[in-house]
Amino acid sequence: MRRSAAPSQVLGNAAKKPKFTPPGKSVAVCPKNETKEMDQEMKLKERDEKEGSASLLSKLYVQNQNENFTLSVESTGKVKTKATFSTDKCSKVEMKSLNVPKADGLSLPTSGSAKEEAAQETPDCLAKYFSVVWCKASKKKHKKWEGDAILIAKGKSVILKDMEGKDIGRGTGYKAKELDSLAEGQTLMVGGKEIEVMSVISADDFSSGRCFQAGIGTHDTVPTALSQTNMKPFCKPFKNVCQPSSKDNMLKESQSCKPRHDPNAPNSVVMPRPNASHQWAFNKAGLPVVDVVVDPYIANNLRPHQKEGIIFLYECIMGIRVSGRFGAILADEMGLGKTLQCIAVVWTLLRQGPYGCKPVLKRALIVTPGSLVKNWKKEFQKWLGSERIKVFTVDQDHKVEEFTGSPLYSVMIISYEMLLRSLDQVQAVEFNLLICDEGHRLKNSTIKTTTALTSLSCERRIILTGTPIQNDLQEFYALIEFVNPGILGSLSTYRKIYEEPIVRSREPSATKEEKELGEKRAAELTRLTGLFILRRTQEVINKFLPPKKESIIFCRPTALQLELYRKLLSSRVITSCLQGRLENSPHLICIGALKKLCNHPCLLLKAIKDKSCDPVSEEHDESNLYEGVIDVFPQEYTPDTFSETDSGKLQVLVKLLAAIRELNSSERQVVVLVSNYTQTLNILQETCKRCGYSYTRLDGNTPVSQRQQIVDTFNSKFSPAFIFLLSSKAGGVGLNLVGASHLILYDIDWNPATDIQAMARVWRDGQKHTVHIYRLLTTGSIEEKIYQRQISKQDLSGAVVDLSKTSEHIHFSIEELKNLFTLHEDSSCVTHDLLECNCMGKIDHQNTSSEKPSVSRSCQLGQNHGKPNSKKPLSMSQLMQWKHFSGQCQTFPDPFLERIKENVSFIFQNVTNSTSP
Repeated sequence: MRRSAAPSQVLGNAAKKPKFTPPGKSVAVCPKNETKEMDQEMKLKERDEKEGSASLLSKLYVQNQNENFTLSVESTGKVKTKATFSTDKCSKVEMKSLNVPKADGLSLPTSGSAKEEAAQETPDCLAKYFSVVWCKASKKKHKKWEGDAILIAKGKSVILKDMEGKDIGRGTGYKAKELDSLAEGQTLMVGGKEIEVMSVISADDFSSGRCFQAGIGTHDTVPTALSQTNMKPFCKPFKNVCQPSSKDNMLKESQSCKPRHDPNAPNSVVMPRPNASHQWAFNKAGLPVVDVVVDPYIANNLRPHQKEGIIFLYECIMGIRVSGRFGAILADEMGLGKTLQCIAVVWTLLRQGPYGCKPVLKRALIVTPGSLVKNWKKEFQKWLGSERIKVFTVDQDHKVEEFTGSPLYSVMIISYEMLLRSLDQVQAVEFNLLICDEGHRLKNSTIKTTTALTSLSCERRIILTGTPIQNDLQEFYALIEFVNPGILGSLSTYRKIYEEPIVRSREPSATKEEKELGEKRAAELTRLTGLFILRRTQEVINKFLPPKKESIIFCRPTALQLELYRKLLSSRVITSCLQGRLENSPHLICIGALKKLCNHPCLLLKAIKDKSCDPVSEEHDESNLYEGVIDVFPQEYTPDTFSETDSGKLQVLVKLLAAIRELNSSERQVVVLVSNYTQTLNILQETCKRCGYSYTRLDGNTPVSQRQQIVDTFNSKFSPAFIFLLSSKAGGVGLNLVGASHLILYDIDWNPATDIQAMARVWRDGQKHTVHIYRLLTTGSIEEKIYQRQISKQDLSGAVVDLSKTSEHIHFSIEELKNLFTLHEDSSCVTHDLLECNCMGKIDHQNTSSEKPSVSRSCQLGQNHGKPNSKKPLSMSQLMQWKHFSGQCQTFPDPFLERIKENVSFIFQNVTNSTSP
């Protein structure tokens, strides 16, 4: 009866392993290595003869019997087998100091019990890691190994983890010398399980998580060992008999297969040629390899980063970057041309291919939000015209059946909503490429949209998103699982190996070992996903854009706002929140009330009256929050008869709009006014009416069919509108508003990506004027705290891609709530106070020129030059490089800010691209 093998033993050591050696007994040293080697070789040959075919592993063993042969892959993301072949087994015990790697002071990584055991060990005791196979303890001669595992040995204790990172066994009381001498082939009992050591794992492979990964690698590295040993060039049978003129035929065939476009032409974009491994897997017919060249009609208009993105997408969907995987995530920030890059790839592969000039794609499917269907069609026409390609858009009047019944169309564009309605018809069509725009909506693998898209039989998948991580790392996993299923293993494996160590390392109570482990796991996750995720920020395109002047304006609250703010903070609900006595997240209700108050007191009054008119409501916490607040309002005060003098931000806005209108009367300078809330937009719209400003509006109630027309009309130089009222959440996705040169963000969102995306509407390709961006915050209020939290979250973007949380997912500690629910009346800017900057906001301390800030100025460097305070968020130090202005300054160099300084307590300002390229 043959011995059953664990998964790792498929490429494992074929030699018979030593018997189990219980703790306390020494390992016998063989006096004659040559005799043992001959016995092992004979056993391999006997087994091969019985099985009727020679084993590749035994051949490798015979060929390398005089040297140690290790089949492994280094730290470049290549597949690593857990077998080590050695002919000098007897000397391993003596050479243990060389074979066992030293860990960099890392203790057991995850569970609390592991930390307790680590604390009992001496600080000088380092962990060692082994790849093993395990089975239940038995006395049977032929073991039935049940699976692979990782053994962590430290001091006198061991922990056994399965390949999903779960603890499946523990043991203590071993002799330290015994564990220190563990080597390949030795066995051990751990928690009722018998394990056999396959190989030693380095501390770096464990801390990064590489030892838990399998099945991810590149074409040029996976089959290396096999190709060097037994792969021969393919020869057609009876070549000389059946095909006497095969050489002539191949010559004619290669001459007829030429690139569609000249690869040597100036500005040509040539795709990388597939390597030998790719050709062996995908060119079985032996077709000639030709260059794939992007159509010059498009290539001549591409920026360098766009050319790089096209090559990246091509390599991913062709399976060149990752073995057997055809998915990609293009995670560029907004404005870098993700749509254009996809159009170039689709058009190229619809007409060309690397093997025999045969096109790779026949049909492509683009799924996008409903508001962008027409925008995609417009972009295809812009870059390719209507003669080169026919694009079919699915809507109420044009069904999927028209696409399938017509040979003219090769690209179909459909909205997510229409896809669900027409899923059966779409499934009946064979698509070769699937592109999902704004793909972060697929962050949940259980929703109908994700399930529907997964059901399509299309391996080549591309996700376009500017925010690949919005809430947590599990959503990031869902996106990866969609484009490349199974590449990171199961969800439970991903959580144990990556998510839990990374999240734990960022907690304030994390130990040094947990922080180090989390950083290494984050770095490894970035490296693995970097094979098929491309992320570029606005920085790559800044040099092509006109100057941008960004100002963060801290507005003084009015007397009515201050009085209402104090009343809310003294309510029973907030007091109970701070004492931790209430559940069901009442703090979110309190935060919402304070944000409404910061925008305008009439919004708070409207919420109070709406709640009083609904006595059946179960929101007791909200009713208690508003108790007594209505008495603070003047008796004649109503939500409909609001005044600009009641809100600090609205006062600043009115003066700022007047300054823009007056100071730019000679040219068309229009304004985009953004808010996260429809009720706030209503107030801003009423303000425009009172001031006599013409406006247009786009929010969640705007019909999808009208949105692109509204945008195009506004961007036209003949548009009469002075203000574009925009809801950042409902209608902002994919909008290009380069017709405006001023953008005012009236309120703030927990998610920095929401605000960043809104601010990028005007500063992007096509903008001709200097751009002015203003963010309005109420001084000393919760808006300042949200802003501080925003820039703190942005600092986490280096962990993987972008990591941020929305208010629905935030869990506050008591200390954080105390910080949020504090009104700082005596400070002109709490954010500036946190910087510990000694400039006092005086104009003579600022760098008003376009040159880089002088290194001698304390305002730009702070008190801890070169050593930023670790207690404050790192990205807060970036504000030190901005100009600081106190509202008490006598004059402002910016004429727009000069007109509003009366109602402003503090300003941060930064200028990007001070001179045009």
